[in-house]
Amino acid sequence: MVEEITETVTEETKEEIKEEAQEKPAVKVPEFKKPLDKMTAIELREVALEIPGVAGVHAMKKEELLPIIKEYYGIADKTPEKVKKKKVQKQAVSVHELKAKMAQLRGKREAVRAGKERKQTDILRRRINRLKKQTRKAVQG
Repeated sequence: MVEEITETVTEETKEEIKEEAQEKPAVKVPEFKKPLDKMTAIELREVALEIPGVAGVHAMKKEELLPIIKEYYGIADKTPEKVKKKKVQKQAVSVHELKAKMAQLRGKREAVRAGKERKQTDILRRRINRLKKQTRKAVQG
């Protein structure tokens, strides 16, 4: 029930703001310290309090405040749509190649074990483990 009230209030305030914006063709846009999208809800509430005809500012969330402020001052939404990055597909490696690489790393690991280099042994063990996982994925896909 509370959600319905806040929705109607925001719709009514949007209509009032549109009417006031039409009546006042030149509303001077104040200089903000940072972009509106980067402002916190508290900062946006302070800005919204200066707008006449807007009630219930303290109960509004950031998502509700932004459109009201932008509409009143006539600020166009400058946020570009997210550009989707193309996923670079890794070249498919055959299971045979992966197993050959694992055999090579196992040989290195035994040589390092003989030298008692614990850190290098752990590094090689993890690489072998990763290759095992890749072989399982290669078989499935």
